[in-house]
Amino acid sequence: MQTPTTTIPESSDVVPTLDDLKGACDASGSWFCERVYDWTGNDTLAGLAEWFVAKPVAIVAILLVAFVVSRLSRWVVKVLVNRAFDRGDRGARARIRKATPNMLLVTAPTQLRSAARAASITSVLRGVASAVVWFVAFIAILEVLEINLGPIIAGAGIAGVALGFGAQNLVRDFLAGTFIILEDQYGVGDIVDLGEAIGSVEKITLRVTRLRDVNGVVWHVPNGQVVRVGNKSQDWARAVLDVDVAYDTDLEQAKEVIEGAAVTMSADPAWQTRILDTPEMWGVEAFSAIGVTMRVVIKTSPGDQADVLRELRLRVKAAFDEAGIEIPTNRMSIPDDLAGDAGIVPPPDSGV
Repeated sequence: MQTPTTTIPESSDVVPTLDDLKGACDASGSWFCERVYDWTGNDTLAGLAEWFVAKPVAIVAILLVAFVVSRLSRWVVKVLVNRAFDRGDRGARARIRKATPNMLLVTAPTQLRSAARAASITSVLRGVASAVVWFVAFIAILEVLEINLGPIIAGAGIAGVALGFGAQNLVRDFLAGTFIILEDQYGVGDIVDLGEAIGSVEKITLRVTRLRDVNGVVWHVPNGQVVRVGNKSQDWARAVLDVDVAYDTDLEQAKEVIEGAAVTMSADPAWQTRILDTPEMWGVEAFSAIGVTMRVVIKTSPGDQADVLRELRLRVKAAFDEAGIEIPTNRMSIPDDLAGDAGIVPPPDSGV
């Protein structure tokens, strides 16, 4: 009886099975790992090539792609925001605006405020875009390293809930700051009233607003604590001047003198860029114990109302002196007998 014989193929004819590749290159072996196993037939070398060559190369490729996409997204955000704000510093529209007198415009150019708002929104959107890109890259790297994402996502969810309870004020500040910037409630250079703090806005971030009051004190106000905002310089402002005249003054003459001083000032080339419209004489505003109050108002560019008021007071006082109109003062007349009994000696020129 002849015993059957079995032919054993030479080692060079052995074809690696799927189980062999899984053992050498893990369940999701890369092309490089498979090639190394084909070349060497050694699962140890193939595994080392997978972990020390293929995976690092894949991670570096992910990081490079994320870097390029992040930079590209930041550039796109900046371009889109700048176009959306239309700062007016380029093109035919800008040339037309610069050639148009300020009195014919709705508002004078406020480049600082517009640029600051655009920069704030650009910073926020670029940060969000970068965060999304790098988060996706982080997830891709974890997949390359074959790390189970389930426990990480669960832990992140628990941490997010805990952080949300512990940082409610911080989250509120960020949300309030986002809406302040997007809704353009106020911007850098505006004069605002935030309650306890009144002053000029120097900086706005998503968390806090920094402003400086008239005394030079810097206030840092968390955006979440801004309950109401009084913006004194958005788009345009108004200089309101109340002038008192004596009761025996010719009110029509006083009205013409005050209005003439205001109109002359608005025609002055030094003030044409700050005054946006023809001054309005509103007439008699009130009666007081010392005289009649006359009111004149001037529409000014944002933040210039204080300077306009100071100059207008000087011009009105000079016009009153020229016209012989007296600005009343609160004087007290004391009879001679009472003054002598009280030991009060009036000045020689007081008339008492």
